[in-house]
Amino acid sequence: MAAERPSVFIVDDHGFFRAGLRSVLGEHGFPVVGEAASGEAALPLIERRKPDLVVMDLSMPGMSGAETTREIIGRSPSTTVLVMTVSTGEADVLDALDAGAAGYLLKDSQPKEIVGAIETAVRGETPLSPRIARLVVQRARMAPSGQAATVAAADLTERELDVLRLLADGRDNRQIGEALYLSPTTVKRHVSSIVAKLGVSNRVQAAIWAVRAGLL
Repeated sequence: MAAERPSVFIVDDHGFFRAGLRSVLGEHGFPVVGEAASGEAALPLIERRKPDLVVMDLSMPGMSGAETTREIIGRSPSTTVLVMTVSTGEADVLDALDAGAAGYLLKDSQPKEIVGAIETAVRGETPLSPRIARLVVQRARMAPSGQAATVAAADLTERELDVLRLLADGRDNRQIGEALYLSPTTVKRHVSSIVAKLGVSNRVQAAIWAVRAGLL
């Protein structure tokens, strides 16, 4: 069973939390291939062990979680980073997502939410705690339109625009496929194309672009 689950590396400066998370992941068949108490200690281990996903705290001594996330994405683009922290601060959320984090969970999430978020993140989707999802959308609506929002929508096909609108509305790939009568594989291909054309790092940043561009 463990071989079928994505491998996980934990980065958190609290040993008690790491132990608890390792236990939860083990109970659900996820192989935990390592852990570290700081970004500096984590980076060389992650490069060697190449986990499918890293669970990342934000507030740690030395290198921050956002800085570590950016380094991981730069060194190992195939590794997914899922932030799990106590912070609901707007700056922390946006820093993590701008750094390339695939999702953002709060540490009070239930085990089933953590398991679901890991599975969702490695599929290329973006799990967000409900409070975080609301904050991201609200922030995007209030933000002044920047260069990203002025990118010509003509670069996207009509179908890609349809997918982007639903993505920005918080739908996952399955829900988008059901709404547009597309297979999950086709939706995933459209999302990848959208992300590439907009020059963003992930679907959350694509959703923010859509809100700022007034597509909703």
